[in-house]
Amino acid sequence: MKKLNQLLLCDYDVDILGIATDSRNVKEGYLFVATRGFHVDHFNFVDDAIKRGAVAVVVDRKVQFSVPTIEVPNINDVLLFLCERFYEVSSSEFQFIGITGTDGKTTTATITRNLLNLYIPTAYLGTNGLFCGNDIYPTSNTTPCIEELYRLFSVVKEHKCKVIVMEVSSEALLHHRVDSILFDVIGYTNITEDHLNIHKTVENYRNCKFQLVKLCRNNATVFVNGDDMNCCLLTANNLVKYGVNEENDCVISNIVECKNETDFTVVYNHQKYTINSPFLGVYNVYNVVLSWLLASSFISPHKLIASISNLPIVLGRRELFFDRRGFTVLLDYAHTENSILRLLQSLSQYSKIIVVTGAAGGREVEKRPRIGNILFEYADYIVFTTDDPRYEKPEDIASDMVGNHSENNYVFIANRQNAINYAFKKAQKGDVVAVIGKGRDNYMAILDQKIPYCDYDVVMKYLIK
Repeated sequence: MKKLNQLLLCDYDVDILGIATDSRNVKEGYLFVATRGFHVDHFNFVDDAIKRGAVAVVVDRKVQFSVPTIEVPNINDVLLFLCERFYEVSSSEFQFIGITGTDGKTTTATITRNLLNLYIPTAYLGTNGLFCGNDIYPTSNTTPCIEELYRLFSVVKEHKCKVIVMEVSSEALLHHRVDSILFDVIGYTNITEDHLNIHKTVENYRNCKFQLVKLCRNNATVFVNGDDMNCCLLTANNLVKYGVNEENDCVISNIVECKNETDFTVVYNHQKYTINSPFLGVYNVYNVVLSWLLASSFISPHKLIASISNLPIVLGRRELFFDRRGFTVLLDYAHTENSILRLLQSLSQYSKIIVVTGAAGGREVEKRPRIGNILFEYADYIVFTTDDPRYEKPEDIASDMVGNHSENNYVFIANRQNAINYAFKKAQKGDVVAVIGKGRDNYMAILDQKIPYCDYDVVMKYLIK
């Protein structure tokens, strides 16, 4: 808690319990900062913020509300100043690793954190929350808004973590959420078509991702997937490319996929390394290599190699469970064309592939039939269901995904829990049931509400039963 006159030059001796820029996040005792967002002017929601309990507001125009009102010239700069003073933390107190891309951010960031944390107290901040020590704190977005970021930084400071591994989303870059951070090293997983509902074109999306290199220290190393067409368009100082192409700076070869591990070789800086990875699938080879390269900016690469084989799983990313009837359950966040394709291509060892999936409402309708094409090509049976429909009907979304296909190897079951259980009943020994799209998300977005729901809970309930 801070007094308002401790945060800003004013005469108001008001207790401030928190800071918010979205009126929906305001609680009793909060200071509401009416920033100008990318699409929204939060000034229009000051009255709503006051109704929800805001005890003071900061605005950038001459006006007086029913609570203490402070006018400032540049409200976005003031927001950062307020967050630093209220939470008593600055981004300069940490070293930052930024990871961006379309697919693999969570896996790569988690592996990087788990590797580094063996040697340096390191935090992870991304889709799965904030990980500090053995504690996990929920987050609202892959890369949260500024006031939430600084609240989380204060938690990292309390845990005495020195390094923060961050997932950086294109939306965060677009909305300037991480402009106050200087990244010490960054990595690009890949860039494929995604989020065109926001960015409109692939070029805009790619260029937005490329903005991350402008937030680096002068001597920062930038690691990019040299096998990815869009990543190869990036220009930066200290650029290092990784991949199977022999022209890359870090070359991956001799990939051998085993039942419970993946072995491969990398050649980097004229040194040859053999890596034994617990993460399955060729796509995870790229994630592991990028994690190793990022962590090598802090710790000797030789030291890190031995630690990779003992790393824990990444929650909600290719999590495997085994039913007593002999089939495998795979839980994964895959929801883009590329991630679904790579995942399903990696499951050829199973007798049959049964997929439970849907598509998010209000997002890139044109992608749905293309995802459907991938499903019909690689899955033996598909159970279409609800996946964050928002204002759309789940059955309409499923119809878009089916497209022109006339096969009869699919069904639509609106209730996602019922859909998963149906797939389990249909599975036989040697099959895999891939429940994809949500990972360990703990909500279902219906209309403008986030209803509590988690695929992991459904899977556990079935397996325990």
